[in-house]
Amino acid sequence: MPAFQHSITSSAPSPTAIAVPPSLSLPVIEAAFPRQLHPYWPRLQENTRAWLLEKRLMPADAVAEYADGLCYTDLMAGYYLGAPDEVLQAIADFSAWFFVWDDRHDRDIVHHRPAAWRRLRRRLHAALDSPRDRLRHEDPLVAAFADTVTRLYSFLTPAWNARFARHFHAVIEAYDREFRNRVEGVVPSVQEYLALRRLTFAHWIWTDLLEAGAGCELPDRIRKHSSYRRAALLSQEFAAWYNDLCSLPKEIAGDEVHNLGISLIQHEGLTLEEAIQEMRRLVAKCVDAFLVAEADALQFALDLDDGTARGKELSAAVRACVRNMRNWFSTVYWFHHESGRYKVDNWDDRSTPPYVNNEAAGEK
Repeated sequence: MPAFQHSITSSAPSPTAIAVPPSLSLPVIEAAFPRQLHPYWPRLQENTRAWLLEKRLMPADAVAEYADGLCYTDLMAGYYLGAPDEVLQAIADFSAWFFVWDDRHDRDIVHHRPAAWRRLRRRLHAALDSPRDRLRHEDPLVAAFADTVTRLYSFLTPAWNARFARHFHAVIEAYDREFRNRVEGVVPSVQEYLALRRLTFAHWIWTDLLEAGAGCELPDRIRKHSSYRRAALLSQEFAAWYNDLCSLPKEIAGDEVHNLGISLIQHEGLTLEEAIQEMRRLVAKCVDAFLVAEADALQFALDLDDGTARGKELSAAVRACVRNMRNWFSTVYWFHHESGRYKVDNWDDRSTPPYVNNEAAGEK
């Protein structure tokens, strides 16, 4: 089934064709954040589908029935505009792997497999540090991760690779904290949850990959500059919080404890309806704040052009990264209304995704 069948082609989006539920509708995104798509997308979808099969991350019948409808490649093709094809392919495969990993993590919790999770956690840490040594690992999830990391490590410098590894080690540990919270039934407070969410959503991983897409590693003085960092953070916060808003029914059905809405209900005493309204308020506020931060970041980019070749290069790279931060808003928004990952009302069991295969998820 081709993605974008209802809303977009590679040349012209028509998002009004999709009926977005009123509780999830954000008119500002539909009006002020035009959706774009990398021209490589058709090949990207085809190649990632083949990669999922090759790496045994999903069985053939599941790939045939669900892979395109999950829209994983669409999400990345709408974000990393301007990236070389091979970079976008590596990022898209990594993103597809991330979703499969997230499902394995969930299944290990649901089926009470702490030993299996601990083993996987150790293996992923090891693969992150020396991916070439794990390309033929017995666990397809580890081998596929090693494959994507090896490819991602080939684009920039060892310093960027070390930063990516540092950031993803933190993501793995955050998933471990989520594992323990769910096993123990601990719902984190709102502030605890927001801090954890920045890691489990991999805020800084997706931001690091903007540099790979732009073909330019940014020095710390630029990455950590308040103008650039605030725009990057707000784009990721929007994505994480909007994901929580859209996935709230799925996660309540699955006895999740990690969702902004669940934390608001548990710790702030809100009803479900009040929590949804508060999440909508926070998401809308995030969009408004980004528009201000975006202008500051683009001015910062212009100021970097001091007439030297290096200044021009850095200015262009920052502009490319900030433009794609903007693209994250529209691609995330429409992904949640097109992907079968969030259409829980169509599932036979609202707590069990139909695209998760028992054997591929570590089950026997």
